[in-house]
Amino acid sequence: MGAAVLAGVIGDIKDALVILFVVIINALLGFYQEFRAEKSLAALKKILSLEAEVRREGKTRLLPAEQLVVGDIVLLNAGDRIPADGRLLVAFNLEVDESSLTGESHTVGKFPDALGSMQIPLAERVNMLYMGTSVTRGRAEMLVTATGMATEMGKLSGVLAEAEEGPTPLQVQLDSLGKRLALIACVVVVIMLVAGLLRGEPWLTMVMTAVALAVAAIPEGLPAVVTVTLALGLHRLAKHKAIVKKLAAVETLGCTTVICTDKTGTLTVNQMTARALYACAHLFEVEGQGYSTRGRIVLDDSFKLSDLDAVLRCFSLCNDTHLRSGKVVGDPMEAALLVLATKGNLDPQNLRESMPRIAEIPFDAAHKYMATFHLVEGRVQVFVKGAPDVLIELCTGWRDCEREALPEADWKAVFTAHNELLAKKGLRVLAGASRSLSVKEFDPAGDLFVYMEGLCFEGLVGLMDPPRPEVRDAIGLCHEAGIAVKMITGDQKVTAAAIAAELGISGDVLTGSELEALDDEQLAERIDALGVFARATPQQKVRIVRALKSREHVVAMTGDGVNDAPALKHADIGVAMGVNGTDVTREAATMVLTDDNFATIVRAVREGRTIYDNIVKFVRFQLSTNIGALLAVFTAPFLGLPLPFSPIQLLWVNIIMDGPPAMALGAAPSQPGVMDVPPRARDERILSLRRIGNLTVYGITMVAGTLGILFWGMQHRSEQQALTLAFTTFVLFQVFNAFNARAETGTTFNRTFFHNRSLWLALIGVVVLQILVVHWPLMQQLFGTTALSGIDWILAVLVASSVLILEEMRKAVQRAWQRIFRS
Repeated sequence: MGAAVLAGVIGDIKDALVILFVVIINALLGFYQEFRAEKSLAALKKILSLEAEVRREGKTRLLPAEQLVVGDIVLLNAGDRIPADGRLLVAFNLEVDESSLTGESHTVGKFPDALGSMQIPLAERVNMLYMGTSVTRGRAEMLVTATGMATEMGKLSGVLAEAEEGPTPLQVQLDSLGKRLALIACVVVVIMLVAGLLRGEPWLTMVMTAVALAVAAIPEGLPAVVTVTLALGLHRLAKHKAIVKKLAAVETLGCTTVICTDKTGTLTVNQMTARALYACAHLFEVEGQGYSTRGRIVLDDSFKLSDLDAVLRCFSLCNDTHLRSGKVVGDPMEAALLVLATKGNLDPQNLRESMPRIAEIPFDAAHKYMATFHLVEGRVQVFVKGAPDVLIELCTGWRDCEREALPEADWKAVFTAHNELLAKKGLRVLAGASRSLSVKEFDPAGDLFVYMEGLCFEGLVGLMDPPRPEVRDAIGLCHEAGIAVKMITGDQKVTAAAIAAELGISGDVLTGSELEALDDEQLAERIDALGVFARATPQQKVRIVRALKSREHVVAMTGDGVNDAPALKHADIGVAMGVNGTDVTREAATMVLTDDNFATIVRAVREGRTIYDNIVKFVRFQLSTNIGALLAVFTAPFLGLPLPFSPIQLLWVNIIMDGPPAMALGAAPSQPGVMDVPPRARDERILSLRRIGNLTVYGITMVAGTLGILFWGMQHRSEQQALTLAFTTFVLFQVFNAFNARAETGTTFNRTFFHNRSLWLALIGVVVLQILVVHWPLMQQLFGTTALSGIDWILAVLVASSVLILEEMRKAVQRAWQRIFRS
């Protein structure tokens, strides 16, 4: 902008307009790409108008949730979303899914009884309901105690507002690079201007040359190329189900060193699934996941599915949930039992019709089981499911499926041992039992608990929210790329550890209470060795992210629940689940996955690394051009040569090099092995000392070739021909140097040499344009050039190719030396 203003002040309107055009295009590109991302996100959101059944002044009415006030009484039934925070007044067999708020994957029983303490964790406040959660079973009446920002969800939103957004690693590096280049340019321009005036050059000529040199020194095309490169990466990510809300964040993924991920709904499918069944004195594996009936109960040759009818019938009928087209109406855990029965060739709906329920004992935390009574062929069949330790004590026998029976003193110990075994695997274990009564001895109006004696133990089922099938491979790729994966969940320690082991997440397990006992410094010291955080609160998730950042990690945090939103906001890049994620989480995130697939993050990391590599290619290409131009213009007068380029020629070099070739380098596809190296450091400079050294060598090569051919031309050609030959040689230097930029360490003549068609087209275009500048009379007048002979063009090509030949020789020697050193 400064160069544009200066050019305008001295009357060089054309150059000023060219510079301003580049700056404005960059700003418009950045705005347009982020605007499109926001539009995509808005289209993703599920715009649902939530209504609540409210009792006011003795009358019941339906009201929009935003019209609720403290003191309203809300009536709730199974399937309803809770519209505000409130205290339970009445509850009948009530269970609530609070996974979006607490991270717990299983439902929570709720009761209106008063609690004994005010200092109870959120997940254990069983007489309170919270906005954004949903009723899975039963019905209730709730007194509204908080709405809007006063709710638990609102408080989390307040935490989000406190998080400050810092610059991305790329923004920090480009800012530093720009300042250094501006300083170098100012020093060179001042020296150039003073030296020219001391030599007696016209003042206006030197000022215009100094402005042109400043423009050549500062890569004003860098922001535009970076913006376009990021935008292209953004579009590629969108095709792979990821919406990036902020353009610069695409690159941040490339230097991610740690991914902190929520478990429920992110690593897992957020659908309870039966994974194991213990019945008939045998442990059966259950295949499949979620509420899909695909999969089977794995049997050996000594069993058939009909052997399991009794235990599966128990779990199907002692069940209040309905499963319709893969959608659950009721408790997710009971839905898993219905799917299990279907895998055992039973039809739960037919069972319920043929064996109607005539009485029930609802589940209650006091007795820890549920019982239903059914009329079956003139008898009353009792089915019970609940906590294994409770049911084992209520049973006097067990179903052995006509196998060899265990001694009566041993069978309880066997079932207790298998209960502990399944629990250690991270499974939530339920037991089933049954009893048959005659119609005469059953009194449905009497005390039903008297029939809870003398039960027959049917079996155990182990349930869990299973990992997504593609996640283990994605985590493996993260480890190969040097990225640590840490799981943060609200689940119990055993469950969290079991899931982590199944997914390949290594490291120690720390519970929320253990984490609370550590101060920030102690947590930071241990953070690298920790792999799993169990029973973590939203505030603790933020502490974990901060501890990682204090260790100079670049942190990506994934999640879908409201409880994940503050941590997403504090992370370097927050990744929200678009399908099952909450609106609050999507607003807090920088990137939203439209397929809720953890594996998409790995593709995003690959894209981020590719983008950074492409930006480095462009910077190397652009700065070697700038160094060459600066040194050539600066050195020529001291060697007694005329200035090799006019101001308009310097701008021409900048335009054609900042344009198509630079854009093509920025759009290059991923190179092989981009995910085989560790992440770069957050503070790694784009211009390391090694790179500066290489670029200086390129620049010196260009200066030597350009001034050498200018000297030769002054001896054998006219001055105008010599200057045109030097100008053309310098342009061709950039064509060959573009291939150096493609490969920093290995040879550029690899298997991907012809893959970047855009680069080839751009370089061909540059050569054609240069031919027009040299031979088309109109362009000759504008650029002050004259026609060259065929010999001159051959000479220019041979000299310009030296920058590529010398670099390939250097890299070949370096590779040979490395092989010798390794051997």
